[in-house]
Amino acid sequence: MADKVTNILLAGVGGQGILLASEVLSEVMMLAGYDVKKNEIHGMSQRGGSVVSHVRFGKEVFSPIIPEGEADVLFGFELLETYRYLPLLAEHGSVIVNRLRLMPPSVSIGQQTYPENLEERIQRQVKRSHIVDGLVLALQAGDARTINTVLLGALSTMFNVDEKLWSEALEKMVPPKTLEINLKAFELGKANCG
Repeated sequence: MADKVTNILLAGVGGQGILLASEVLSEVMMLAGYDVKKNEIHGMSQRGGSVVSHVRFGKEVFSPIIPEGEADVLFGFELLETYRYLPLLAEHGSVIVNRLRLMPPSVSIGQQTYPENLEERIQRQVKRSHIVDGLVLALQAGDARTINTVLLGALSTMFNVDEKLWSEALEKMVPPKTLEINLKAFELGKANCG
């Protein structure tokens, strides 16, 4: 990676654990010796609104905001939110997205319709895209609330970082009583993104 700054954009809706995922990701990269900057945007996040987190790491990082068209990875927790943020992705970028459709309020009240074929649209626009069945794997791990950890496991396959650092960060960030199930969720996500 040398002097290059790596840009990860996390996108989803409130309540999906995006902020915890960005904390874990940031912690892992700090433990790996990188300079890390992070920024979050909470748009009505407590009501299922859009949540975006920028995580940038490298030898030296000056700003926490990813410039448009420079995200190396778009890490999506929901299909529509991921699709919305595709313009921020670099030409060489990759997408990891959860196979989940959450209806925004405008769809729920009938003002708009949820776009069709988002998985296919994302895969058509981004050659290096991987769709993860986050809920299926989280339930397999034993708790639906570990979807964010499943997705982190999938994301971890994109970086040459010692797996012990991921475990260490999870141990530091998740409640002790949920550590074992989160580690299992992480491994399932990692195994299903190879």
